[in-house]
Amino acid sequence: MIQVKKSDGRSEKARLTRGRILDAAGELFVRDGYGATALQDIATKAGCAVQTIYYSFGNKQTVLKELVDRTIAGDDEPVATLDRPWFREALAAETAQEQLRRHVTGTRAVLERVAPIMKMLAAAASTHPAIGDLWPDQQEDPRLTVQTAAAAGLLSKPGARAGVTVEHAADVLFGLLSPELYLLLVDERHWTPAHWEKWTLETLLHQLCGT
Repeated sequence: MIQVKKSDGRSEKARLTRGRILDAAGELFVRDGYGATALQDIATKAGCAVQTIYYSFGNKQTVLKELVDRTIAGDDEPVATLDRPWFREALAAETAQEQLRRHVTGTRAVLERVAPIMKMLAAAASTHPAIGDLWPDQQEDPRLTVQTAAAAGLLSKPGARAGVTVEHAADVLFGLLSPELYLLLVDERHWTPAHWEKWTLETLLHQLCGT
């Protein structure tokens, strides 16, 4: 008989501890700034020893990187945006209009999570140049890759505006669904996320759909 090794729960405990550390880091980085937050501050708030953070992450920069990556994804699963359920459901829509509705709604959920850390990340990068090295330069911005896939799917469906190229549609999606524009309208101009979603969808429908 094959014996199945029972889990001792250590992996789950480690996962929960990492989650508490990232939650604590996110709150402190946004409230106090990246530079002003020490690993001991994070450990105290997370209820763990600072050595645990060193063991789990190595240093504060790695904590920041994993916080940003988790915030964008919405969870700890190593699943790319192109394979996320919300994105796949948008691509599966039968019409261009319905794809845009699902795509904007899904993007709003991402931006609502990301917005609180965007300004903090920009400020941190301006004073800690090494932070830019956490995300090595790529041939193409990952967001543009996502929006290009969305544009190609959209233009293949009934309701898409004739004569629009995939490149142009991707650029429009890339610009209107950017975290920079979201922050400008929601954070600086005090739009509600619902107002942003409604305006963005109406604008994209006008730009990319026939009606």
